[in-house]
Order: sequence, then C-alpha cells, then structure tokens
Amino acid sequence: MASVFFSYSHADEQLRNELEVHLAMLKREGIIDTWHDRRIEAGENLDRSIDERINRDDIILLLVSSSFLDSAYCFDVELERAMARHEAGDAVVIPVILRPCDWTHAPFGKLLALPTDGRPVTRWPDRDEAYLDIVRGIRRVAERIGGGKVPPAPSPTVPATHAPVPSQTTGRPGPRYAGEGPRSSNLRLAKTFTQREKDQFMEEAFRYIALYFENSLAELGRRNAGFEGTFRSIDNSRFTASIYRNGDAVARCTVYEGGPFGGGIYYAQGENRGNNSYNESLSVGADDQMLFLRSLGMSHVGQGQAQKLTLEGGAELFWSLLIAPLQGRQ
Repeated sequence: MASVFFSYSHADEQLRNELEVHLAMLKREGIIDTWHDRRIEAGENLDRSIDERINRDDIILLLVSSSFLDSAYCFDVELERAMARHEAGDAVVIPVILRPCDWTHAPFGKLLALPTDGRPVTRWPDRDEAYLDIVRGIRRVAERIGGGKVPPAPSPTVPATHAPVPSQTTGRPGPRYAGEGPRSSNLRLAKTFTQREKDQFMEEAFRYIALYFENSLAELGRRNAGFEGTFRSIDNSRFTASIYRNGDAVARCTVYEGGPFGGGIYYAQGENRGNNSYNESLSVGADDQMLFLRSLGMSHVGQGQAQKLTLEGGAELFWSLLIAPLQGRQ
C-alpha cells in the first residue's frame, strides 16, 4: 500500500476534500492510504506530526494554487522537504494544479503535473472529469510503488501499545502514534448552502461568462482574418455578442440573467431585448459539497442536468452555441 501525503493551503480545503472523495476506490482497494494535517488530533504536536508523515510517505501530492505558492509553510518547509526526497528517489512528488497560477517557475515546475497538461481543476468544464484524470494518474504511480499487489486486510484487533508500529511494506513507522488505532476515512459531512450563497454564485457566473465572451470575441478576430467579434454590455444583467465576416453579421446572441422563470442565466440567438425567449439556460445546482452550474439541456451541445459545470464549463456551453454555425455544426 502506498501512503499519500497532501501538501496544501487551507484556502483550498474544499478542493482537497473533493479530491479525497474521488480517491475512495483506491483506498477501498488497499492501494493507497491518505493523510493530511486535519487528521492531527487535539494535544498532538502539529509540526512533529507533519514532519513524521512528509519524511516517510511514498507519494506527496502538492495541491497547487496561488494560495499554496503564497504559503510560507507549504513553499519553504513542506515543498523543500518533498523535493529533497523526490530527488533522492525516496518519494514521488506529484503536483496537482487546483487553480490557475504561475506554478511552472516553481521548484516542481519541471515535474509532470496532474490533471493532464497541468490544466487546473477549476478550469475543466466538468470538475468530476478533472478528478477522475487525477485519480488515474495517482493509481498508476501507486500501483508501480506497490508492485501492483494489494496487501491483505489488517487484523481487526490492534494491540494497545505506544510504540511505533512498523509498516508492512516499508518497515518504517506506520501511524504517527500506534495507539491511534483503526478508524474510518469516511468523515465528510454534508454542507448546506443558503439562498444568498446561491445568488452570489449566480452573479459571479454571469460576470465570468460576460468576460469569457468578451475575451473570446477579441481573440477570434486576432486569429481569423476577415472576422471581427464585438461585445456590447447593455446593463449589469445583459450583453450581446456578434461575429462579423467581412463586415456582414454571421452570428449573434444575447445572454441575460433573470429570464421568464428567474434565478438563471439564459442564452438567446440574435438580439433579444425581452426576457421571454431563449435557446439554453443555466441554473445553480448544489450537492453536499459544492455549488455548480447545470444546463437545461435544450441544446445538443450540453448533456443536460447530469453535468456539474464549472464557471468555465457554463461559459463554454454558451460560446459553443454561438460559434457552432461557423464551424459547420448545427
């Protein structure tokens, strides 16, 4: 069994929780065991507990974000020790890029990062797909470390002792204290989100989509001769996007917040000054851990309400509707 250490900023605790949930199958199969500083119990020495784990765990996951890079403890203490062990061949360091940041110039910048191509988790249209990509990468490393063999299940009885218990695979000390004993890793509690939080998420999503369209239209014109994209903000809850080819309008849409049923973001083909027609819409969904966007599924581009879309995923869904006719897609 490969032991996995999470090095992360507490600002990214929700993302760390989501990743750990996706690692559940690896833990059930006995391929990995995970640890992070939230496992430290009252009365234990914080620094010593972290030092014990980062100095012996087989895989060290760097959960990278601007907050991680800004953390003196993460960057100057945990990262320095992790890279020293990686270079000595005593551990495998895997950068996991959570949020966009300037990570390529960091000491781990030359390491192959997850998800694929180092695309940040929050920039994937469907965050579950990002975590699945990460899990597959970790599985490959963990199975290589363990030789592809799953150790037998431990005995349910644990001797009461305060001496360190050697690991069955490495011979090094196992849990930080042997008296800790077995326990469940299923400690996640369901979160609830207020209507205010959902409304704020919707407002943030609309601003993000507006900026996404404005930047995409500008880049479209730079990359394609004869094409010009224009963005026009009508008010704080409505904008239009137009694409011209040699001066002739070839695609146009209106995106607005509110709409006939309220509480959503709506896409309408053409210039639409009312709130009673649309071709696709996004609403706020929630599970027991996070808020996300969910499409109504009226267009063939989306996959309906089964998706948990990030802000980028929702913006890309609408953008695909605008540009599809120019790419030969209807």
